[in-house]
Amino acid sequence: MEREPISEMSVSPPRKPRPELPEGPYLVVGLARSGCAAARLLADRGEVVRGVDSGHPDEAAGLAGAGVEVVLDTDGLALLDGTRTIVKSPGVPREAAVIAAALDRGIDVVGELELGWRGIPNRFVAVTGTNGKTTTVELLGHLYRTAGEPVAVAGNVGTPLSSLVGGVDADATVICESSSFQLEDTVAFAPECAVFLNLAPDHLDRHADLDAYLSAKLRVFANQGNDDVAIYNADDPALAGVDLGGCARRVSFCRGAGPDCEVSLAEGTIFYDGEPLLAEDELGLLGDHNVANAMAAAAAALSMGLDREAVREGLRSFAGVPHRLEPVAEIGGVRFVNDSKATNVASAVVGLSAFEGGVHAILGGSDKGESFAPLADPVGEVCVACYLIGATADRLAEDLAGVAADVEVHRGKDLEDAVRWAAVAARPGDTVLLSPACASFDAFENFERRGERFREIVESLS
Repeated sequence: MEREPISEMSVSPPRKPRPELPEGPYLVVGLARSGCAAARLLADRGEVVRGVDSGHPDEAAGLAGAGVEVVLDTDGLALLDGTRTIVKSPGVPREAAVIAAALDRGIDVVGELELGWRGIPNRFVAVTGTNGKTTTVELLGHLYRTAGEPVAVAGNVGTPLSSLVGGVDADATVICESSSFQLEDTVAFAPECAVFLNLAPDHLDRHADLDAYLSAKLRVFANQGNDDVAIYNADDPALAGVDLGGCARRVSFCRGAGPDCEVSLAEGTIFYDGEPLLAEDELGLLGDHNVANAMAAAAAALSMGLDREAVREGLRSFAGVPHRLEPVAEIGGVRFVNDSKATNVASAVVGLSAFEGGVHAILGGSDKGESFAPLADPVGEVCVACYLIGATADRLAEDLAGVAADVEVHRGKDLEDAVRWAAVAARPGDTVLLSPACASFDAFENFERRGERFREIVESLS
């Protein structure tokens, strides 16, 4: 993974043709946001489309009127006859009965990311990694807008990629957040620029092990050609010595004046191509981890041909995204920070490490099968108290039992109870931080709703 010559880096990758969409009739499995967007895309093209979901998602309500046959509360096995291609929503595991049966029968299975990419001829920047994807994608969108360049942002950030088909300016670059769930179902997906931010244990309830999780992430590079760009984190030990795959030219980012890093951080300054780009303290983002996100975004933007001055200005002016170390309020000298996007242990460690001390941390939620032991050190270093909620409260209490004796550990009935308890205990200069280290599904439909509820509770305190 050696650095390419600088002269080659100045050439932005050309847009390349897409494969045709796979053949129908189609069965879309999973009718939440992404699945519904895929079903509508196919129906709008006049294809024969059926949609199935084992539950009864609200998003499916309007599909029948769009020309999609909808079947709910079933596993979909009875719908395989006559199906040529299954389009799988990212939330549906490959082990689901209908997917396993389709693969056994030789029926093509593709994901919504693959489908959307094939339908959009624009240049793509795909961003993956365990943590920081949303921030980096939104930062890249901001850099393009700062440069006056057309851009569309999609993926897990809220807009399904399939919904952009036919509606994107021909000159726009598509910035797409790409999760392991989406990438594992790609076939030909080959973004002109792919970014791999980092890897930490996550979604091990879905992937067999860390190697399988890494393999899914590396699909972002697998089909890239010689003219494409593969950006990776040279500091991440999980990527050390790993064959990234594909044929793209490599661009790395790292801390320290590494000779093999196109973008680096040294003496408090971010460098690009050996020249200063921006002082670290000029970034508009909170936390050391966001310095790495900024370096990744800068590497992608500059490799894609954006103006250096516009990138510098965009890095200065970007203030972050909702639910990721989002300042909510300051009440009586106490800061309240919403980090609901911290749905795994590694992300919560990053959130806690953004502070030097005085933290009242709210932890807990639904179980993803991770050990909480890695939280012990950062909790002991920066926390005054922890408030444990949700289905994982007991496990958290066990794994945090060895933290410093001066960190109080409390059990809360729910999020509101924890916030109010923390607000009473906090002193001026302290921070009440929601950084759960868990998914939200024991109490909320998603991390966004959990973060919104945190805001509502905090607002009720003032």
